[in-house]
Amino acid sequence: MGPFGYSQATLRIFGDSLVPEDVSKLLGCEPTASERKGEQIVGQTTGAVRVARTGLWRLQVERIEPEDLPGQIDELLGALTSDMAAWATVRETCRIDLFVGLFMNSGNNGLSLSPTHLLALGERGIELGLDVYEHSED
Repeated sequence: MGPFGYSQATLRIFGDSLVPEDVSKLLGCEPTASERKGEQIVGQTTGAVRVARTGLWRLQVERIEPEDLPGQIDELLGALTSDMAAWATVRETCRIDLFVGLFMNSGNNGLSLSPTHLLALGERGIELGLDVYEHSED
């Protein structure tokens, strides 16, 4: 079993009452993207307008090839506060997750996360979501 071909990781915070500037202040970092509930969002490619159904604060790190999810977790959490009270404040009104895309480069790939990484996510109340994309021959 080898590593995945590459990984993409994004920390996402959702909440109807989410104010992006407040989350940035609490966590000590500006997001990659954000929106407020009810805000009109214009698609960059299509120009189509949609209305945000909930507030969103998103911090994305660069794609890593080959996959290095532990390194991406370190990068994300290293950019944010380690103050657990700040994380608890965010969790009072918001849902927090780490959304990860894992892209296979063969028929059998895998990864492991250390107890240290799992604890760091758990202490902050970050749910881990993994989407695995199969390898396809072109």
